[in-house]
Amino acid sequence: MPRLFAALEIPRDAALSLSLLRGGLPSARWIEPENYHLTLRFFGDIDPRTADELVAALDRVRRPAFQLTLRGLDAFGSRKPHAIYARAEPLQPLELLAAEIDRIAKRLGLPADARRFTPHVTLARLRNPKSEEVARYLAGRGDFRTPPFAVGRFVLFSSRDSVGGGPYVMEEAFSLQDRPVAVQGAGALADLPA
Repeated sequence: MPRLFAALEIPRDAALSLSLLRGGLPSARWIEPENYHLTLRFFGDIDPRTADELVAALDRVRRPAFQLTLRGLDAFGSRKPHAIYARAEPLQPLELLAAEIDRIAKRLGLPADARRFTPHVTLARLRNPKSEEVARYLAGRGDFRTPPFAVGRFVLFSSRDSVGGGPYVMEEAFSLQDRPVAVQGAGALADLPA
C-alpha cells in the first residue's frame, strides 16, 4: 500500500535554484530536483476507503492562494545532523493550510504526526556526517533565497518505501482560491476562518 502525504509542489525555477546547492558535502545523498516538495502533512499507509474519505475531505478545503519564498538553509538534528533543508519563510496562509489538513487527518482517525510542522524542502539526507563539514556547508550558503513563487494548489502524493525518498506520484491536486471565498450565510466575500 502506498504511503500518502499532502504537499506543495516546488516550481521549476525554484527547483533549479535549489539544485544548484547540490555538492560540497561528502556525506550527503542529494534529493533529485523533480522530487522537491514541501510536506504539509504525512498520513502514512492508509486503507483505500480512508484514502477516498481523505480525498473527499481535502477537496472541500477552501483556502486562498499565496506567494511563498524559500530563504536560508538549515539541518535537522543539532548534535547529529541527518538532513539538509531549505527553509520556507513563515507565512500565515501556509500555516493555516497545514493546520486545516492536520485537523482533517485527526477527524478521520489518522495517527498524529509526531513531528512539529516545520515548513521546509529537504535537499539531502546525511549519513554519518562530520558536524564541522555540515556547519561549513550551511555557513557558505546562508544567503540562499528564491524569488517569491505562486502557490495555487496543494497535492496528495504517494510514495513507495525507498531509500532517500521518491519517486513520488501525484494522486490528486486541490486548487486554492484565487480570491477570497464566500463564507456560507455571510452574504459578503470574506476569508474562511481558521
